Amino acid sequence: MGNKKELPAAEREELISTLEARFAQNLNRHSGLEWAGLQAKLELPANAEKLWSLSEMESTGGEPDVVGFDPATGEYIFYDCSAESPKGRRSICYDRAGLESRKEHKPETTAMDMAASMGVELLTEQQYRKLQELGIFDTKTSSWVLTPSEIRKLSGAIFCDRRYNHVFVYHNGADSYYAVRGFRAWLKV
Repeated sequence: MGNKKELPAAEREELISTLEARFAQNLNRHSGLEWAGLQAKLELPANAEKLWSLSEMESTGGEPDVVGFDPATGEYIFYDCSAESPKGRRSICYDRAGLESRKEHKPETTAMDMAASMGVELLTEQQYRKLQELGIFDTKTSSWVLTPSEIRKLSGAIFCDRRYNHVFVYHNGADSYYAVRGFRAWLKV
């Protein structure tokens, strides 16, 4: 495996099987897309690191699924589609600056650091709203989303959830963290 982030063959096969089952169970998320094309893309040696990132999304509770296809690049778009914010990514500050500004009770990591280590990106507010059009998510939890720089410069960060059948966007200090707030990610393959 070397320095490259790659899954062993058995884990790769298990992940592809999991993704195929989720694809079949949630056809409304990817209308018009065929599994065969996606599977061929996932199995390309050039996408080994992206498959590893999907495995990271899965192992932290994200339940990644295909939500679109970019015809300009020929890439499939995955979002975390777990009903609630991924359990393995909660109780974290927004970013490193927020974490370092805390005087006590610091969490282990941040949403931005964790996403970078997984090889994924946080959903934007627009992507989060698109996700909510595909189902009902975050009715008991909330998810950090990519914060615009003008808000972040003022020490803030934004997060979203769904309450009262409506998507809400809120703000907090980037140093805050809660047991029910994590982050949702996306990845192109």
